[in-house]
Amino acid sequence: MTEEAAGQPGRARATASPTDRLAADVADVVREEVREVRQQLADAALPAGVGLALLATAGGCLVLGVGAASTTALRMLESFLPRRLAASGLTAGYLVAAAVLGRMGLEQLRAAGGSSARLADEVRNAVSATAGRVMPASSAAARDALGR
Repeated sequence: MTEEAAGQPGRARATASPTDRLAADVADVVREEVREVRQQLADAALPAGVGLALLATAGGCLVLGVGAASTTALRMLESFLPRRLAASGLTAGYLVAAAVLGRMGLEQLRAAGGSSARLADEVRNAVSATAGRVMPASSAAARDALGR
């Protein structure tokens, strides 16, 4: 059993070579720094987790608020338009707004360059491919609905 393990750390270091003492001191400093970093991360993790939970809850409330506002707008439109026309108009308004805002967002990504520009191109291609499949189906559904 070494002297250090026997409970005499001072004597073990006194008889050790200078390089051994230096290595032991550096190891002690590194261990203490690792303990401090670990404690800092633990202290930061709890508030960050609570913050993320609050943000997620706020996002859910936002979705519910937008849904309520949409329902209110639909009820207002229904007061002077036929029900189907009011729903179609509101839906078209949302789709136009989404298209305009999406195009503006893609332009911003493209202007940023680098990987953002590549992401913008991939998103544009995916949206174009999806729209190419959805538009014929939605126009066929609209023709069926109007034909009845």
